[in-house]
Amino acid sequence: MQMNIPPRSRIRLTRKGRAALIGLGAVVAGTAVAVPLLTVGREKEARPTSLVIPEGWRASQVFAAVDRALELTPGTAKRAVPNAHLKLPGDAEGNPEGYLYPATYPLTEKSRPEQLLKSMVDTANRKFNGAPIAAGAQRNAMNLYQAITIASIVQAEASTKADMGMVARVVFNRLERGMPLQMDSTINYALGRTTLKTTLSDTRIESPYNSYQRMGLPPTPIDNPGEAAMRAAINPVPGNWLYFVTVKPGDTRFSADYAEHQRNVAEFNANQRTAVPSPTR
Repeated sequence: MQMNIPPRSRIRLTRKGRAALIGLGAVVAGTAVAVPLLTVGREKEARPTSLVIPEGWRASQVFAAVDRALELTPGTAKRAVPNAHLKLPGDAEGNPEGYLYPATYPLTEKSRPEQLLKSMVDTANRKFNGAPIAAGAQRNAMNLYQAITIASIVQAEASTKADMGMVARVVFNRLERGMPLQMDSTINYALGRTTLKTTLSDTRIESPYNSYQRMGLPPTPIDNPGEAAMRAAINPVPGNWLYFVTVKPGDTRFSADYAEHQRNVAEFNANQRTAVPSPTR
């Protein structure tokens, strides 16, 4: 968003600065899954009794949290996926992204990664396969997996829950018009990062998640959305918006006019130049 991109690539659908929310989620989950320490003269502290998965965490973050909670070698939870016999739709092709439902899961001495991952997916299926969500997806001429994918974008992009329905509408409007989504959140997912700054070089990466270069939805969800994002995905609010940008925290502007959007982007860029740099994540 800080650069002059040719007209087609310059259209920016800027996501929220999720640093605060993600940071909070990490603290909450970190508290729940903190790895016990050995101290001189003391026995090992008790294992945590619950695992908190915040809304919007990616599968990679969930796997890491499971490994920490169960004191396992990093990568163990991810490797456990094939043996967990997860009830995923065929479209997922064995990838649980989008189905590791954000909630609090109890831990016991007998907890294993396969069991935890299965609980998350089973919870997602209970939430998603009920009449409101499944019927809402059908009403919008999409299957459930597509609805979850849209919800994951909404979760990543919306600054507030109040913005979610409008972000969802932008997604639908651009899909209906045959426009690329051009969501920075999908590029961040491809690059395994979270940032407010996306460069022209970033928008040219070769990836099925590059929604600047590829049409339609990404091949999978890009995180694990919560209930509010799912509701927004199946009930987008009415509107003709095609663009949005979070000019500053609490001020996300939606527009149907590209010239208006450019002015909003210019204001965002000005704010970024004067903002206090945030710690590197």
